Amino acid sequence: MDDAITVVIAPGTPPALDLIGPLDAPLMATALVLAAPCGPKLHRHTATHHTLHFTCRPGDRPADRPALAGRLADLLTAPTARDGRPARPGPLAALPQQPAPGRAARLAGPAAGLPASARQREVLLDLMTAPPGPQLHVGQLHLRWYGPLDRGRFDAAWQSVTDREAVLRAAFAPGPGRGGSGPVVRVHERVEARVRHDPYEPDRPADWPQVLRSEREQPFEPGRPGPLRIRRVDGEPGADGPDARIALTYHQALLDARSVRALLRAFLWAYAADGRPAGGERRPGLPDHLRWLAGQDPGPAREFWAGAVPPAGARTLPATPTPTPTPTPTPAAAPDPGPGPAPVAASGEGGGGYGHARERLNPSEAARLRGWAAVCGVPESTALHAAWALQLHRAAAATGSGPAPGPVAFGVTVSGRGIPLDGADRLPGPLGNPLPLSVDVDPKAPLARLLTDLRDRALGLAAYEWVSAGQIRQQAGRPAQPPLTETLLTFVRPPAAVRPPGGAEDPLDGELAAADVRVAPPETVEAHTGLPFALTARHDRAGALVLTADSDRARLTDAEAARILAQTALLLRGLPEADPTRATVADALALLDGLPVPDAAAVPYGAAPALVTLRPAARPGAGTVLLVPPPAAPQDCYAAVARAHRGPQALVTLDAPAGATACLAALRPLLAAAEPLLLGCFSGGGAVAYEVAERIGAHGWRAPLVSIGGTTDSTPTSARDLARALSAATRQESS
Repeated sequence: MDDAITVVIAPGTPPALDLIGPLDAPLMATALVLAAPCGPKLHRHTATHHTLHFTCRPGDRPADRPALAGRLADLLTAPTARDGRPARPGPLAALPQQPAPGRAARLAGPAAGLPASARQREVLLDLMTAPPGPQLHVGQLHLRWYGPLDRGRFDAAWQSVTDREAVLRAAFAPGPGRGGSGPVVRVHERVEARVRHDPYEPDRPADWPQVLRSEREQPFEPGRPGPLRIRRVDGEPGADGPDARIALTYHQALLDARSVRALLRAFLWAYAADGRPAGGERRPGLPDHLRWLAGQDPGPAREFWAGAVPPAGARTLPATPTPTPTPTPTPAAAPDPGPGPAPVAASGEGGGGYGHARERLNPSEAARLRGWAAVCGVPESTALHAAWALQLHRAAAATGSGPAPGPVAFGVTVSGRGIPLDGADRLPGPLGNPLPLSVDVDPKAPLARLLTDLRDRALGLAAYEWVSAGQIRQQAGRPAQPPLTETLLTFVRPPAAVRPPGGAEDPLDGELAAADVRVAPPETVEAHTGLPFALTARHDRAGALVLTADSDRARLTDAEAARILAQTALLLRGLPEADPTRATVADALALLDGLPVPDAAAVPYGAAPALVTLRPAARPGAGTVLLVPPPAAPQDCYAAVARAHRGPQALVTLDAPAGATACLAALRPLLAAAEPLLLGCFSGGGAVAYEVAERIGAHGWRAPLVSIGGTTDSTPTSARDLARALSAATRQESS
């Protein structure tokens, strides 16, 4: 129809809507009333081309502003807006005007920076595609502070650390190139340390667990510098002065737990020195690590991982799948570029979120395990890997695989600091990296062989610990589900630099004591990874081995997760009884005889909406157009658009209408490859499409344009209307 209007949205802060076609004045007036809280201004280019701008900024926008642009586009392109009435200029003449702008902020020149690492991109994609719930990849250290605390000195010490550490001044921004080339890391010249002080309130004493929880639930903004938040909460004053608690909350896109411990130590030294700077910029720093990664030859790593990738069909969860209630359509996040599995209701009392379990091997048990592992010629981390492999094999046998040999696979966290970069062991950054490890478990084989196989495989992957799990998956040609691994084991070794050799007193303790200050050893809250089960092992100050587990209640109830962890501890206590020269794998498995195999909710991989290709790209690098199905749209609603659109891009859609989270999960492989992207939809899909674009832009990618036009009436006219909007967006993108 000649009087049809199409809309192209340029996401940004604030966004801009290009309105192409004659405006219907009463309808436009209604739209402006809806947009009034955001200060709408209309610029007239021609009689059939207007741009609607908003003037509110992020700090003063109403709560529903992120969806407003999409809702307005749906309103202006709805069938009721095309009832044959001629556009009337009357009320439009009184609308606020503003000069024609330059290019949208979204298309501004590329930010200076270094390409984000593959691991960083995967963490950002996890955040982008995660359903509502606990924040992923947010970890914490917290500690008690005894003695006086000078707020000015405290803030100055953290600021000196921030001034010295590039990673604490880093943020993500869109890279250069049409459609973007993925996020880059920018290091800002000056960033204020993110410190919050909560004074003691006698009438309302702080609930410390709630403080920790609220800090973890507060999302980080990837585009804002500062991946570390510091919060100090004063307790009731005592005889020795005020007692305070300190929480350090960090994001794994830029930091790992080892880095935060090093930064805490640097802060304590600075505080002991009366808040004075600890020196100039650290070298090497995060930019040096990113440059090192960019210079690596991927050939040898690709050759190694071609043989080390877990085989298809490997057992990945130490539990038997059980029938589940109807799954939800929202995919969960996964730590690789493939779309995540759809979460299902927990099989039991689990509910939502993550469960937590804890087991402890006392100091004598831990010492026996360590000694037995040494006799076997392996580190104690390998004993943990063996206990896990045994449970994975047992679960496979319980589901019909029988006692025959078979592969198992799980993730292990490597430090990422064994790379040939001078000073990498002291470098704060996101170097910790989860990598897949697989091994064949044969009940008839000697237990010693299983241990040495696991040790050798762990040593082998350590040579390529800078390669990300997503890269391994892509190289293996397995970007889709099921995942390579579903569990993650992390063995935390105490840093050798914390205590001087021979058990001498740490000189830092003496420096703090001179200021009448004492700090307790920091405690750790592990970050949620989006995996069904993550286990961390670390020694406490008494020499005990503490096992903690975080489990996704959508897959494992709290009781089943606790059972898995208890059986792990049982194996670690029992394995030292085995004679490594005679015992078989079957002998070790016998330690679990009579115990139930844990249950887990099965995941119907493939149940989430998937991409459907309507037309391939005309040439490599042409990009992709995702046509977002409006609610209740028929499956073939975009078939005619594929014939009407003349652009070179590939046209894809989803096999069913879906929300923004499902759309993003389906787009994940394209975003991981930094493909040029454009979003389009018939009227009614604008709100979802715009939310998708905003979330892409909020996580470091260049936010794609959104084109809305036509309706789902399956007529050639509607298809041409949307094709016209797509062409307008393509011209705007390339202009």
